[in-house]
This record gives sequence, C-alpha cells and structure tokens, in this order.
Amino acid sequence: MAGFSGNQSDISYEDFHPSVLYCSRVRDARLTYYHSHSILEIAYILSGKGQYLIDGVTYDVKQGDLLVCNPGVMHQSIITNPTDPTLEFVAGISDLHFLNMEPNSLRLPDGCPVLSLSNEVKREISRCCYEIIDENMAPQSGRYYLVQAQMMKILILLYRSVVDKPKEEVVGVTFESYSKSYVVQKIIQYLKANYSQHISLDGIAQNMYLSPVYISKIFKEKTGDSPINYLIQIRLAKAKEMLEENRGSIRAIAAQVGYDDVYHFSKLFKKYYGVSPLYYRKAAIDTE
Repeated sequence: MAGFSGNQSDISYEDFHPSVLYCSRVRDARLTYYHSHSILEIAYILSGKGQYLIDGVTYDVKQGDLLVCNPGVMHQSIITNPTDPTLEFVAGISDLHFLNMEPNSLRLPDGCPVLSLSNEVKREISRCCYEIIDENMAPQSGRYYLVQAQMMKILILLYRSVVDKPKEEVVGVTFESYSKSYVVQKIIQYLKANYSQHISLDGIAQNMYLSPVYISKIFKEKTGDSPINYLIQIRLAKAKEMLEENRGSIRAIAAQVGYDDVYHFSKLFKKYYGVSPLYYRKAAIDTE
C-alpha cells in the first residue's frame, strides 16, 4: 500500500503548516481603504456584487469570487450598491512557500487577482469559510488548529485550481443555489438554537456575516417565509408543547420562548392557533 514518508511536500518547499494571522474578519466595503500587506491575504465574496481596486485596476466581483492579494499589492473594496454592500470573508496567511513561487504568495497564471473557480471548488471553499466563522463565534479548545485545518484546505484547493488542469464542470446544482441553501440551513439552525433569546433580523445578519437585505431575500426564496415569521412559528410550536405538558404559567412559558410581553405572546398564539394559550392548555388537560 502506498504511503507517505518523511516531511516531503508536493506543493511546498517546507512542511505545509501556514500561520493564520487573522480570519473570519468579515469586511464591509464601506470600512476599507487602499492598502497593502507584507503577507498573503485572500478575500472570498460571501454576498453581494461590487468592485475591487487592485494595483490601479478595477475588477468587478460577485458572490463566489476569490481575490488573491500577494505581499505589496495595493487593494481596496469599492461600493457599487450602498443598500447591499459586498461582504467578504478575509484571511491573512504567512509562513507559506509554494513550489516555484515567492514566499507568502500564490502566483496566478494570467496575473488576474480574481481567481476563476469551478462550482465544486466554490462550494468547498464556502463550506470552509462558514466552518471557520462557526469556530470563531463559539471559541472552544483547539479552535486555532481547526481553523488552520480549514485554511489549509482552502489553500490547497486554490493551489490545485492554479496549478492542476481543471476538471470538466459537472452539470448539476449551481454554486449559487448551493450557497443559498447552505446559508438558509445555517439560519434555521441558529433560530432553533436561540429561539428563547432576543432575536432581530439585524442580529441574524450579524451572526451570519451577511446583510439583512440578502438574508431576507434568500430566506423567503427558499422557505416562502421571512426569518422573523419562521422564528415566530418555532417559538409558538415550543410554547404549544409546554402548554400541553402544563409546564408553568402562561407568563413563564411566554418568557421561555422569547416573549417578555405576555399580552403580545397571547395575541400571536391566538392568531396562529385560533385560541388563547389559556384555553389551549385547559383543552389539552381536559382531554387527558
């Protein structure tokens, strides 16, 4: 059986253990300025459309594009739609030396800093970015190494896209469709895990590192409902279970599913189920 030996690397002059200096620093185009770094920086477009000024040349960018800014390269995000600005996953990497390339650099064959990727690679990189975001949102033991592992995967995928012959694109689900479904799935997971807390559309957007406009649009597109209405349904379904089990007062149950105002909770419950919480609980107990 074939195996690996020693510290050999087929892509690097040394052991492939790049240092991740910063990541998951999602950047709003309104907060950037024309600048450069002494390290490699990659920027992955999570949502929106916009432009990038790189070494004096303006490039159009959109969701799924990945930008490579090598050491010394001047760059800046440019706003093209103020109501829905481009949001990017940004990472800075050092201690990296690919074969036949300058240290801390990823040389692109045509010199264009916007890397053209297959849908398959876009899907994998998008998944890695969200895994890193999740790790940084809830820090746990070993976080850096999990983040480094995801970043190493991103870098290897990028290296393959540059050096290896690209595979023929497989016909099937598009990257945009996959990305939207993935984001909506993550939003639903967030709502189900945090329904008892105060949640707003802006809060969901902050946790997902996306804009409220984009979240509302794709959530409605995929579920037929808004994120807040979906949250209401989750809360009321939980309240219904608690009422059936007679777990506390109406006020206590309202608080447990995220409503400080018991009157507002009762009004919503009657709107969705046709009866008040008090009547529903009495009917559930009487049928036992």
